[in-house]
Amino acid sequence: MARTETSTHCPYCALQCGMNLRPVTDGTVVEVVERTDFPVNRGALCGKGRTAPAVLSSAVRLTVPLVRSAVSGELEPAGWDEALERIADGLRGTRAAHGADAVGVFGGGGLTNEKAYALGKFARVVLATSQIDYNGRFCMSSAAAAHQRAFGLDRGLPFPLEDIPRTGCVILVGSNLAETMPPALRYLTELRENGGKLIVIDPRRTRTAEQADLHLAPRPGTDLALALGMLHLVVADGRVDEEFVASRTNGWDEARAGVMAHWPELVERITGVPVPQVREAVEMFCGAETGMVLTARGPEQQSKGTDTVGAWINLCLATGRAGRPLSGYGCLTGQGNGQGGREHGQKADQLPGYRKLTDPAARRHVAGVWGVDPDALPGPGRSAYELLDALGSEVKALLVMGSNPVVSAPRAGHVEERLRSLDFLAVADVVLSETAALADVVLPVTQWAEESGTTTNLEGRVLLRQRAVTAPEGVRSDLEVLNGLAGLLGHGKGFPAEPREVFDELRRASAGGPADYAGITYERIVAEDGVFWPCPDEGHSGTPRLFLDGFATDDGRARFVPVTHRPAAEETDAEYPVVLTTGRVVSQYQSGAQTRRVAELNAAAPGPFVELHPRLAERIGVADGEAVAVTSRRGRAVAPARITVAIRQDTVFMPFHWAGGGRANTLTNPALDPISRMPEFKVCAVRVEPA
Repeated sequence: MARTETSTHCPYCALQCGMNLRPVTDGTVVEVVERTDFPVNRGALCGKGRTAPAVLSSAVRLTVPLVRSAVSGELEPAGWDEALERIADGLRGTRAAHGADAVGVFGGGGLTNEKAYALGKFARVVLATSQIDYNGRFCMSSAAAAHQRAFGLDRGLPFPLEDIPRTGCVILVGSNLAETMPPALRYLTELRENGGKLIVIDPRRTRTAEQADLHLAPRPGTDLALALGMLHLVVADGRVDEEFVASRTNGWDEARAGVMAHWPELVERITGVPVPQVREAVEMFCGAETGMVLTARGPEQQSKGTDTVGAWINLCLATGRAGRPLSGYGCLTGQGNGQGGREHGQKADQLPGYRKLTDPAARRHVAGVWGVDPDALPGPGRSAYELLDALGSEVKALLVMGSNPVVSAPRAGHVEERLRSLDFLAVADVVLSETAALADVVLPVTQWAEESGTTTNLEGRVLLRQRAVTAPEGVRSDLEVLNGLAGLLGHGKGFPAEPREVFDELRRASAGGPADYAGITYERIVAEDGVFWPCPDEGHSGTPRLFLDGFATDDGRARFVPVTHRPAAEETDAEYPVVLTTGRVVSQYQSGAQTRRVAELNAAAPGPFVELHPRLAERIGVADGEAVAVTSRRGRAVAPARITVAIRQDTVFMPFHWAGGGRANTLTNPALDPISRMPEFKVCAVRVEPA
């Protein structure tokens, strides 16, 4: 048998590391082979990427549709015709009884661009509902909103990763790359090898913080005050780049007035970071000729996340570290297609090409591509948590594709209750996730190695995953699912099942929009190791670096946005005296629906834990490994204690990959950022005691 290799990309995080897949049996099983020529990871892979083929096994994934029996109440195997008809009947009946907006759609940041595009079109054209959003709202929506406010355009990184080692100083805020994106850590290592400086801001001394020249450990929820305190010192010490501010920005006077209220001693009281450390960070950042600020979920998953990211952007603008080579602000997108997923219509307020759903011209353009009346397109709907919160009341039926909100949503116990209260729930997924287990119909769908399609990584580089193996008999792609449902619901045309055909339509729909893919083809992606958007025509080379000639605003100037510190939505008190923050571990991914089915990954990270400082452990009387109960105003979770000096004494940390009694998101606060509608995953008040 020929052992030909297929070039493709990892199914997990937004690095979208390149890999080759080589068949080892009859074409249904593959092994991962290094792909050293792909520039993002240069052959490096984490354990999740190396073991990704394990989830292709029929032993761990769905291979037949499941329909809940009216007799037994259990999910039982069914044929595809029956399953699709049940879904069509459920969606049609709900709409007839309660109106179009009683039907909701919940997508995922792991769906390819083709699937995200088709899902948004399906919701708005076939279902005529405004109620569509996706779990990417939980990922980097605050950074996206701040990008839009300051620069007029949102792309996670406005420069390629290869620029990071060549800058003078990087401030990394709320990111643990060593565990969340291990192959990217090499860029920070190379930065320091080249003489650059690394500042890490995190309440925990993570494996990434261990690599830093300076580690600042603020109290969770105070990143905004820290950024304002640093900018205060920039102003006070005369380090503002006055020429850049005058020639390339607007709004500095108003922003500066707010900054001056955040003097160093006040910032120390708020954050717990000593003034000398704040001064050292400013010296290090401003002392370099070039610099970058990179944020991740830490500052973004807060009820003031947009303002927090905005404060870090203001620091970049005031020091002239934006819109110049080897300088800028960037966001480290988390999910595999978190960037592309929000560009092409899954978000409640957006149309393909990152167009605004409220823009009449955008509606006319997209409606023209779709062959519908612009006035027939519904308006913006609820954001992700608000949509989940409305289940069972305003929203009676829900179609879920590629998401597991029972584990991943804030206040997860409440969300699980809302899902159970639905009149009808359908889930399309690779595995029987905790959310799928609640459904009336579950559809088994293909995954990354069994289908072709594009994703857009954190750099804005559009990539092509190529089909390498044949899916098990009985499994269909998400595009085939939407094609079948659209036909049953009276739309026999407009929903092709072939990815390339969908992508070509996406190119037309995005043409002229902020995220313009018109010039990107499958052939170019393969030939060029990905193409950076915007790319308006096939003669265009793509745009690896944004903003060098001007920002994407009406006047080409970046905008300072005045912000001031405010507390977290929920502060500690006598009953709940400790702060909980959440995050990831290297051997699991997101809700764990797939990685928890891989033996090697489970051996490395078998279950949840509570990380706490020795003094807190002594105070509550718990030893390492003993069960700890963590209680918030929303619920209680129990997991073994992991005692370490690498965390603040007033803070505990829990990873969020597990369901059941150790589910971290049972505790988290759904308080929403007023602009991005991002929930406050990273900060809530809890009580910690022996279980």
